[in-house]
Amino acid sequence: MPGIVGIFSKKTGKKNEEDLNMMINSMMHESFYTSGTYTNEKLGVYVGWVSHKGSFSDCMPIFNEKKDLVLLFAGENFADKDTMIQIAKKGHDFDYLNASYLIHLYEEKGEAFLSDLNGWFSGVLVDLKQGKVILFNDRYGMGRIYYHENNHEFIFSSEAKSILKVRSQLRRIDNKGLGELFGCGCVLENRSLFRDIFLLPGGSSWAFHNGNKVNKESYFKPDEWENQPVLGKEIYYEKLKDTFLRILPRYFHSKGPIAMSLTGGLDTRMILACRDNAPGTLPCYTFGGIYRDSYDVRVSRKVADECKQEYHVMRLDRKYLSNFKQFAEQTIYISDGCHDVCGSHDLYLNKLAREIAPIRMTGKFGSEVMRSISTFKSVSPTSKLFHPDLNKYVQESEQTLLNLKAGDKVSFAVFKDAPWHEYGRIAVEQSQVTYRTPYMDNDFVKLMYQAPDDVRHRREMSLRVIADRNPNLYDIKTDRGFGGQNSSIASKASQIINWCFFKAEWYYNVGMPHWLSAIDNSIKWSHPEKLIMGRHKIEHYRIWFRDDISGYVREILLDPKTKSRSYVNGGYLEEIVNGHLQFGFNYTNEINKILTVELIHRSLLD
Repeated sequence: MPGIVGIFSKKTGKKNEEDLNMMINSMMHESFYTSGTYTNEKLGVYVGWVSHKGSFSDCMPIFNEKKDLVLLFAGENFADKDTMIQIAKKGHDFDYLNASYLIHLYEEKGEAFLSDLNGWFSGVLVDLKQGKVILFNDRYGMGRIYYHENNHEFIFSSEAKSILKVRSQLRRIDNKGLGELFGCGCVLENRSLFRDIFLLPGGSSWAFHNGNKVNKESYFKPDEWENQPVLGKEIYYEKLKDTFLRILPRYFHSKGPIAMSLTGGLDTRMILACRDNAPGTLPCYTFGGIYRDSYDVRVSRKVADECKQEYHVMRLDRKYLSNFKQFAEQTIYISDGCHDVCGSHDLYLNKLAREIAPIRMTGKFGSEVMRSISTFKSVSPTSKLFHPDLNKYVQESEQTLLNLKAGDKVSFAVFKDAPWHEYGRIAVEQSQVTYRTPYMDNDFVKLMYQAPDDVRHRREMSLRVIADRNPNLYDIKTDRGFGGQNSSIASKASQIINWCFFKAEWYYNVGMPHWLSAIDNSIKWSHPEKLIMGRHKIEHYRIWFRDDISGYVREILLDPKTKSRSYVNGGYLEEIVNGHLQFGFNYTNEINKILTVELIHRSLLD
């Protein structure tokens, strides 16, 4: 995955350079990556980068004209063209389509330039004039930085594996983090799964001098946005529409081709409604499944046709299942175990997406930011699976998450849900494509804090924007039956039917009780899943674990090495595996979690 690595050390010498190169090599997952290093022994600085060829950050390192400032930057910054015009007027020379202008923002504004940055990013700025180094990231923490510090060095990386590669003493699981991974699906509160390795908080600006930590500052605090006044409904709507129209061109500014990742919902629809893309200039695609065209595919095809754009369906097909071992192990390795094996299809599908365009425009986080919809919740496996010492941490994680959810809903979405819970999926996807969404633009998120309560959890504002900007797109019902000009009775019936299929599919997959799952197993020869699955979901791991990839599940989970892990009840694990694979019980969640953690051990620790 694109990112940065580095060592700030009191000890100079070749060992730091050797370690730096090893760290970078552990992040070179694809042939279309490029990398490099910058070292300054006088300051004790050894830093490097990995980027997609041709991407916004493929211009490292960035120097100013006097060569007394150096910047490494990973990610993207979404600025208006006026910003770059003003920099050019100051006499600076740079490329408008990459990150080269950012060094001049620092020249003009000093460290205050960080507050002007807009996107997901991380970076290192070396100020040779002042003899200091600044490590920073975006205000949300999506430009993830892992770090470890001790008395003689500060070592950091966008991927934990590169730290583990060169510091073997850190290859230990943190039990609290493991309990949170099992209980909540991710590690909480800027800790990591690995003992003594932590996450740089969002909005950080940490300064170092000669390998020594100087101070840990933050250039942004969420309460800057939380304390804004709430707007009236109509004033809010006008500001919403105007803000979205103003920010959207930032996300289509690129020297590389962009494709639209379409769904049947409102968030991608709103982007297209607010864009006047010439016919045939914005290829669109949707991820599809095995059994049938999902509602996403059926609706998206109509939307792309209305916008006169070419349309593709990338299928999660039998080729993926036959190579599941490869994709599962790569997913765990690339994401440092932050994404689970039941998300391995994200790697497969985004590899296909890159063949259409290296930049993937999405509506990601639209529902979370605009309507406070969240899937971040506790889903703990059965307690009988774990040693009592670990169960304590699993149970604690549930209360920790409840406490975190008690604050502002927008802040929870962008400062906790996105960088902790959703990060693993984004990391896997960004290993293949440059991932963009306008719904976490600073100006847009800031406005969401001013939404009146009576629209906060409703679709009304999104539907109004779509209807105002493109009535024809509004007339196409969403995957859940919203929008369109049909009578209220017909519209309500459509919504109920879609909701029923949505719930039925969930219950048939991960939500199916053991007794019903066993009955389904007894008649699997008739393939009843073909009648139910695939309308809303493209992944069906309950059935795949039982049938298509059962051999791999047995190979890993019944291995004596797996059953002997200190945190797991090996005997009960064997019952789970046999119960799911032979008798058809539903242990999808348990298999997913244990398989994920075992692959973490094998690829990152053992």
